[in-house]
Amino acid sequence: MGVHITVRRRSISTATALAVVLSSAALVAAASGPAAADAAKILPVKSVGDLVVDGGHQRVYVSDPTSGKVVVTDYSGTVKATLTGLPGVNGLALSADSGTVYAAVTGGDRIISVDTATYRQTGAYPVGAAPGDLEVVDGRVWFAHGSDFGSLDLSGPEPVVHFSQRGDVDFSGATTSLAADPAVPGVLAAGNGGQLAVYDVSADGATLRAQGDMDTSARQIDLTPDGTEVLTSWGSTGQGYGIGAYSATDLHPLTGYPIDAYPNAVRVAPDGTVAGGSFSWYEPDVHIYKRGDTTPTREYDFPNTGNSSGADTLVDGALAWAPDESRVFAVSVNTSNTYTLRALTDPAKELPRLTVSAPAKADRAKKLTVTGRLTSKTVPPAGSALTVTRTDIGAPSGKALPAVRTKADGTFSFTDTPPSGGKVTYKVAYAGDAGHTAASGSDAVDVSRRATTLSLNNNGKLYTYGKRVTFTAHLGSTYKNRTVALYADPYGGDKPKKLLKSAKVNSHGDVSAAVDMTRDTAVIAVFSGDAQNAPRTVQVTAYAQVKITTAVSKHYKTGRIGSTTYYYFHKKTDPVFTTTMTYYKGRRQSFDLQVYYQGSWYDSGSEYFALGSDGRSAVRLEAPGESGIRARMRSSYYNVTSGDNVNSTTHGAWKYVYFTN
Repeated sequence: MGVHITVRRRSISTATALAVVLSSAALVAAASGPAAADAAKILPVKSVGDLVVDGGHQRVYVSDPTSGKVVVTDYSGTVKATLTGLPGVNGLALSADSGTVYAAVTGGDRIISVDTATYRQTGAYPVGAAPGDLEVVDGRVWFAHGSDFGSLDLSGPEPVVHFSQRGDVDFSGATTSLAADPAVPGVLAAGNGGQLAVYDVSADGATLRAQGDMDTSARQIDLTPDGTEVLTSWGSTGQGYGIGAYSATDLHPLTGYPIDAYPNAVRVAPDGTVAGGSFSWYEPDVHIYKRGDTTPTREYDFPNTGNSSGADTLVDGALAWAPDESRVFAVSVNTSNTYTLRALTDPAKELPRLTVSAPAKADRAKKLTVTGRLTSKTVPPAGSALTVTRTDIGAPSGKALPAVRTKADGTFSFTDTPPSGGKVTYKVAYAGDAGHTAASGSDAVDVSRRATTLSLNNNGKLYTYGKRVTFTAHLGSTYKNRTVALYADPYGGDKPKKLLKSAKVNSHGDVSAAVDMTRDTAVIAVFSGDAQNAPRTVQVTAYAQVKITTAVSKHYKTGRIGSTTYYYFHKKTDPVFTTTMTYYKGRRQSFDLQVYYQGSWYDSGSEYFALGSDGRSAVRLEAPGESGIRARMRSSYYNVTSGDNVNSTTHGAWKYVYFTN
């Protein structure tokens, strides 16, 4: 054509800088258990030497040799008192009337007494050696010291201390363990270095009754409340892992209690129930046995509160029973040396499992059958009552159904006719009994509902920028729920989906909400369903153009050529076109240019120019340098190629220019 006009971008800072960065908005997009919850509280200690339980005041005493203190907590682990200034304090023992706690202060070669009502120290008794493990038998305090043991008698006007009571038993280890039981007067057991002994301490001294061997790995011993057995925290020699058992008469080995880990604690409840502890990262930590039963009634597995793959572990010997057998107290430690007092509830009760099985799907208002089974180490008796609760849309808080009873093998079944559709959950619960904790289980049924008619208008329509458009949803017949929610989800990551309206439809089944169409927008109608009608969601998409205006400058006049208004420029003057367009981050306007030649318009070039943060873009044309040339330009937004897909393609008005002398 012989005509060429160069498009140049004028350097205007307000038109080129993108100073505003828009932030993105995120789119809000069968079990059984104990009757009472176990408790766990971190202990403010650096070590644990011993613990003893005062059932009369429901207190737990924990000695901390490293810090030289005794911490007193309630049964939940809340600290009630701290006794300080006790260097190396270790063994603890409780008087028969629960009025006094005795503590072995190893660093001071003394035993102190503490009033359990006031936590005040009532006495300090030098014993001439570093005391360790403590036991109270018939009012006398027996204390280990090294590989021997002695006694502290406080019954007279002055304390009386006796040393070297082990007799001719070869306790060759560094630390002696003692054991006694309030129900067995006059008997004390002692163990050390592979040797185990039972003594009659009813008189002033300790008279050896029986002597035998025990495994050298045993960390703790205890005496059964009937006085017939001595238990050790490691199995009898040659019997492998587990709690060892020995006849208190002659200390010959009896059948013990196996544990698949490293045993490190043993304590016997007043009713004879045995609690065994073990050091185990990946196995249960506390094991409860009924007397003489080699299969545990219950086991407790500590959680992992540290920073390694293995869970918390039981501190050696850190087990103690509540006198009423309602709890076993244990102290665990993690890899960060954090100590936790754990109150393990209902330890002597079995932990049953209740399974419930319902059909995956069912028809509303049609009878269905639910089955299940209550299992345990010993199955609860036939006829055990189970409560049944049905939860559905019509009864979200649950509706009690008739109770069901178990058969001899623990199985049960019942029928029900669900009145509501949707997710229907049947929960079955067992209250527990003297030998079992409570248990529950549940299963859910997908119950059918009628299909729902829901429609929404204006799908696919294109609107000018900012047009206020009313969207109307129409809901067909339903059972009860007549509420529809309308949402708008504008294109672009910076505008989250928002609720426009949630309301009951009118008598025609309609509900409406208005949207200002500044972007392409998905509009969603949601019916949440009811007891007889299924939920339904419909979505439409409506489209919005951008707003475009273009201003022309540097012309010397305007005038018409035919019916078209032109901007007149001298042939050496560069026209400037300033486009203002709806802004979006990264958006560009397309500058389209055409030249008039021999009665027709011809494309002369198209180029994209970025918008400034104010939505403006100024572009100048290089003047052709000759007169008689007509040209026109327009600014356009093209979906995707203009840098985003937030709006629909929009063209601005043509601007006509004419170059003269």
